[in-house]
Parts: sequence; structure tokens; C-alpha cells
Amino acid sequence: MDFHEKEPEQQTIVLLGTAVFIAGFLAIAVDLRLHGLNQVPSAMVLAADAGVFLGYFLIFWVFKLNSYSSRTIEVVEGQKVITTGPYAIIRHPMYLGFMVMYLLTPIALGSWWVYQSSCCTFQS
Repeated sequence: MDFHEKEPEQQTIVLLGTAVFIAGFLAIAVDLRLHGLNQVPSAMVLAADAGVFLGYFLIFWVFKLNSYSSRTIEVVEGQKVITTGPYAIIRHPMYLGFMVMYLLTPIALGSWWVYQSSCCTFQS
């Protein structure tokens, strides 16, 4: 897998995405430190854990079906268009898996505040 972006704009997007990802986990840690673990019902935590697992499963399924899977989109000689499995339903299933994991991680870790903050951001 090639992780190096060649375009400066794409490098900036990757850098900002990484910063948001790290900030999300830091916010979860701060929330748990300030409010403790008992703010999210156990059933919701277990459901979110299952969702995170399904996100990982989807990503591994993509890797199994598409040997050219990568964060960086490139056309390689001999590469074929995949139309089976999750690709029959959605064009970029790996992105869906990452998004599901990222959105459910705060609940899976017991942070209601971070989940509410991120959902309000996406609704705006």
C-alpha cells in the first residue's frame, strides 16, 4: 500500500485528517477523565463495539477482494474494476468502513460528549 500523496493539496488533506483523528481520541480521553465511564449505557457501548467490528470487517473484506486497495487512488496496469462483494453496492466500501468506525468509536469507548459533538458537526 502506497501512503505517500504526490499532490500538495492531498498532502494537506491527509495532514488535516490525521490531526482530526488524533484530536478525536484526545477529546475522548478528556471526556472520560472529566465525566467518567458511566455516561453511556452498556447496551449502546456493546452495539457500537459491534459496529466498529463490522467496519473493520468491511475494510478487511475490501483488502481480500481488491489487491490494489490503497488510501492513495492510482491506476495500475493490469488492474481490474471490482464489481463483486461490497463493490456491488457501494463504490468505495473501504471509506464507508472507516467512517463507520470513526463515528462509532466515541460511543464504543463510552464518550457521549464526543459523539454528540461530532454528530452536530456533521449535521451543520
